[in-house]
Amino acid sequence: MHPISDPWFYAAAIPAVALVGMSKGGFGGTMAMLGVPLMALVVSPLQAAGIMLPILIVMDVVALIAYKGKADWKTISILLPAAALGIGIGWAAAAYVDDAFVTLLVGVTAVAFVVDYVFKQRKRTEASGHSLIKGTFWGSIAGFTSFISHTGGPPFQMYTLPLRMAPTLFVGTGVIFFASVNVIKLVPYFLLGQFDTTNLATSVTLFPVALVATLAGVYLVKIINPQTYYNIIYVFMGIIGLKLTYDGIVDLFL
Repeated sequence: MHPISDPWFYAAAIPAVALVGMSKGGFGGTMAMLGVPLMALVVSPLQAAGIMLPILIVMDVVALIAYKGKADWKTISILLPAAALGIGIGWAAAAYVDDAFVTLLVGVTAVAFVVDYVFKQRKRTEASGHSLIKGTFWGSIAGFTSFISHTGGPPFQMYTLPLRMAPTLFVGTGVIFFASVNVIKLVPYFLLGQFDTTNLATSVTLFPVALVATLAGVYLVKIINPQTYYNIIYVFMGIIGLKLTYDGIVDLFL
């Protein structure tokens, strides 16, 4: 088993995994959105997602231990079946289209999340109730975007934030939801051949970065204003998203 040896890959992958690790450590899902788009600058988006998935699952195990027993199971029961459907759609898209189209999907998704962040409406002050229709829609979007680029956080939050759950319950619900989603993704990723020896060896090589970054996130979230950091991350997300969108359009149509 030999990992990827290209130094340019690690120039993108190390910051990408570090951002995901800090996200798992307490900064929420915003920084994790940069992981696959950043790595997709040097490898295909599908390969980037395949390398990242084992790393995410290792982080999920730690998070599940930390938030054991803290979850809103009603939310999970609504979102998770829809997410499985979204994962199936993502698998179909990845299995029957080329890398250029997936690159375009990842780029457009990244830009869309930035636009939503910039123009989002003021948060509601009163809790809303559950909605099977809204949950099915946002759950499927979360599953789809999580499959193609591990960026299911924003659709998940669009459904769960209006519920106004207590912070610990909110985080615990997200931990169980995404741990379940990542396990479901193992099967289609395997069928797409993304767990070859090179990708797995590369994932293992990056495990120490993920561990250090996760612990750093736990510490840094206590001393840094998260909102300021999120603003910076979204700027880079927009730049990378536009670059990937441009690359996808050029490869497909020009």
